[in-house]
Amino acid sequence: MKCGFGIMRINTIVMLSFLAILRGNTSIAEVLPDWPEFRGPTGQGIAVDADPPLTWSQTENVAWKQTIPGKGWSSPIIYQGSVYLTTALEDKSHHPTSLRALRIDATTGKILWDKEVLPWSGKSPKQTKNSHASGTPIAADGRIYCHFSHMGTACVDVDGTIIWAKQDLPYSPLHGTGSSPILYQDKLIYNCDAQKDPFVVARNKHTGEVVWKTPRHTKARNKFSFSTPLLIEENGKPVVVSVGSGVVCAYNPDNGAEIWRVDIGEAFSIPMRPVFGHGMIYISSGFDSPGTVFAIRVGGKGDVTKSHIVWTREKDNPETPSMLLSGPDLYYMTDKATAYCVDAVTGDERWKVVLKEGVKVSASPVLANGRIYQTLENGCTVVFKPGIQFEKLAENNLGEYTLASPAVSGRALFIRTESHLYRIEELQ
Repeated sequence: MKCGFGIMRINTIVMLSFLAILRGNTSIAEVLPDWPEFRGPTGQGIAVDADPPLTWSQTENVAWKQTIPGKGWSSPIIYQGSVYLTTALEDKSHHPTSLRALRIDATTGKILWDKEVLPWSGKSPKQTKNSHASGTPIAADGRIYCHFSHMGTACVDVDGTIIWAKQDLPYSPLHGTGSSPILYQDKLIYNCDAQKDPFVVARNKHTGEVVWKTPRHTKARNKFSFSTPLLIEENGKPVVVSVGSGVVCAYNPDNGAEIWRVDIGEAFSIPMRPVFGHGMIYISSGFDSPGTVFAIRVGGKGDVTKSHIVWTREKDNPETPSMLLSGPDLYYMTDKATAYCVDAVTGDERWKVVLKEGVKVSASPVLANGRIYQTLENGCTVVFKPGIQFEKLAENNLGEYTLASPAVSGRALFIRTESHLYRIEELQ
């Protein structure tokens, strides 16, 4: 029976690959694995069975380079042989005029379509470093879900046809967009951490209608944040872990009921996505100098602040990049490009290294083929080996400003800069 199921699955993959070829999504020689959401299939920056190149430059190992219209810092996703991005057109005052999605052929770099998914007129506040299209889309079942925070959320098919578009949950974001959505069964779930009255919401992924909306109760004075939730399994049941200003919460994804919470003080403007392992959630308190890294044991009911914080690390902690968990080690990068490796169970420091003096970091790291890839804001990606001793393997510079996190698929690395999307790959 298991053998029969395996053959059926292989045949399904072959048929999907053939259909992708017919649609022009890919070439006969290549069917790329999906990287369907922010930080990939696991949501934690792990690229399984991938082998991107170790070295590249502006000319070396660049399979293609495509100019991307508009402005946006959403990270690229890979789905059925195509790259999907969001972007925003702006007027002379940098206010958004059109919220858009793009589909790009992953093999050739050709833009297959560039569609407006949500209209917008008037002002929309954002921090100068941010964009009006910073939320990374998510793909599943032939549909792409694009989230522009307070400006709306939309679902399109792979041909760019709008399935639904909703602008019925406005709120005041202060610094603009940031949070990316996740999928659970028939629900699209995301954070709406506004200046006041923050909440977490689930929409029906087929219709866009609100299924549940749960207020975010927090003691933090500054209530705005930009984190992306993470779906985990806790005691055999699915749980959505969602970080907001001053609080880490676990919600029942079926009805939005809060299960447990941990108070993390006056932390605010948190953009990073939590990571999970060893029975613990790892998160940093964002823009609350000097900041704190928390290791929080999952489980429990109600307020578990006093019982479930396993360890903390204060001083010199990340404000923007998400962390990376690999085996017994937790890696994180400060915004000033200092990399740390600590024992994930105890929090004890293994090493601390400045990746590059005078450069900042916003992108989250990825792990592929036994290497950690960390992209810096100047377009340089430092590659180093995971382990209890730091070993730098390469330093590769595209020479373009970037805040987006890379996507990894097969032998390719996709990097979005301020104006371009690159496919980086070992060229024979």
